[in-house]
Amino acid sequence: MGRKGERPTSRPAGELVLEKFSFADLDENEVLVEPIYGCWEGNMSHAVDRSPIDICRARGEPRVVLGNSGVVRVLRTGSAVTTRREGDVCLFVGTFDADEFGYMKGAHGYDSPNTVGFLAKTTKLHVSTLHKLPENSRFSLRQWAAFSLRYLTAWSNWHVALGALRLQLSEQDLPVPHVWGWGGGTTLAELSLARLQGCAATMITGSHVEAIQAKGITALDRHKLGILDFDERRFGTEDDYRQQYLAGEKQFLREVKAITGRGVSIFVDLIGSPVHRMTLKSLARQAVITTAGWKLGMLTPVNRAVECLSRHVHVFTHYVRASEAAPAIAFAELHGWMPEDRSPVYRWDDIPTLVTDYRDNKIASYYPLFEVAAP
Repeated sequence: MGRKGERPTSRPAGELVLEKFSFADLDENEVLVEPIYGCWEGNMSHAVDRSPIDICRARGEPRVVLGNSGVVRVLRTGSAVTTRREGDVCLFVGTFDADEFGYMKGAHGYDSPNTVGFLAKTTKLHVSTLHKLPENSRFSLRQWAAFSLRYLTAWSNWHVALGALRLQLSEQDLPVPHVWGWGGGTTLAELSLARLQGCAATMITGSHVEAIQAKGITALDRHKLGILDFDERRFGTEDDYRQQYLAGEKQFLREVKAITGRGVSIFVDLIGSPVHRMTLKSLARQAVITTAGWKLGMLTPVNRAVECLSRHVHVFTHYVRASEAAPAIAFAELHGWMPEDRSPVYRWDDIPTLVTDYRDNKIASYYPLFEVAAP
């Protein structure tokens, strides 16, 4: 993806361009790999749209190769690499650009400088980012590619959110927490994890109802609930919109009370600004609102007094800690915590179509895949 104003100047900002791309030879702890399957992630669309940041400008680079989720095959190893060898098939866990505790600062193939993502035929990675998949895994490489980013993000976020809830309400106090979330691939992963750990889970969605219900999660069709997105300007100036929104809010909160009794215990909100008001009103006392993203808005104002009096905990996480990846992979293999093997796979030449289909919500899966090299 080239930056507007850089060569070639005739192309619009954010267009994917097929061209040759070179990088330096391997350092001693790096590995040359070919991506097999990649998963198109929200951060990739953010990069193409140049929102919320222009990553080319942020990285100080005229063009960037996107992609930070998938499975890869090792082609060659650096001189000091002993844990991986040619032919190994590995899950990518992108936490190399991390702080001293192993929490990610910059994302490979996104805002981390000098990284070449999975839209390249070959790229190089630090060996620490490659986790060899379980021997004779019962899951396909396509499923592991879909698992790579969204499921690992959900794993880390869930453990912080559940820990925050349990600091105030023990299992004896609240044996079955009600966990809700707004539709999306990471949310589905997190709610299915909550379900596996004994919680009651509900997802508000406009699609993929069968996939949600197959995981034991209650699916609420947001199209039948009226207007749920809050627009402060319209709320203050348009009577019709204000009445419609308040009616939708009233209906939604009736659903919350009917299903939970006391309110939502943990609300997974990766959407942001438009649904934040509704999310907060849905919470029980001693509840948690948790996020690992900001799909539709980064600024979410709160009434601090109300949140204090209700003893609400606000959790913010980003991707996964390096040390959490191996336990997440092992749990997934043992308990079947994995996306279904139904995601569409776009061929290499069809990736521009994938970009458009994702933007236009034409993909019948939360986990659209692209194939770079033959499995």
